[in-house]
Amino acid sequence: MTARAGASAANQSQEAFAAAHRELLADRSIQFDLPQYQEPPVPGWVEALASFFRTIFPALQVVFWIILAALVAYILYGIARRFSGSEWPWQRKPGQEEPPELQPEPARARRLLGEADALAGEGRFAEAIHLLLFRSIDDIDERRPQLVRPALTSRDIAALEGIPPAPRSAFQRLVMAVERSLFGGRSLGAEDWRDCRTAYEEFAFAESWRR
Repeated sequence: MTARAGASAANQSQEAFAAAHRELLADRSIQFDLPQYQEPPVPGWVEALASFFRTIFPALQVVFWIILAALVAYILYGIARRFSGSEWPWQRKPGQEEPPELQPEPARARRLLGEADALAGEGRFAEAIHLLLFRSIDDIDERRPQLVRPALTSRDIAALEGIPPAPRSAFQRLVMAVERSLFGGRSLGAEDWRDCRTAYEEFAFAESWRR
């Protein structure tokens, strides 16, 4: 008896649910079918702009790499000029198209040779050659403060393009002699002194200093 009562109640619940569902579907105020979403049309000017950029994009890439390469070259050129001591063309003052001469004053060069000769006369050839080199560097630094920098070695200074070729070659002979003495452990004798004295005369009194 109890089982029949339970089954009857279940049937009634199902019929009530089905009736409520039919009533819900019959209600026109409730929307069950949703329309499919459609993207709004793209404005014509947007399509034209996108097409334009797609067309010129390869050219923009080329322009970008050209600008980047030019920037890198500019930076490297600036670094090279910085280490060489040269000035940018626009940094020169009016009427100073050429840098000031680096050639030592003749009277000063002769006094230096006299001091070095005195050392060499005592057999102190290495000291005499060192004196010529270091005073030469001082002369260059005094006349062109932007050329000789603290980080530069004597060999670096001997390679500076701010010094004309012939005096630079003579200066390099002084540098090599000093390097043989300081770093090579070689003692410098009278022959080395004569060669270096001649080299200094070529450096100090060379006509090739005239630009």
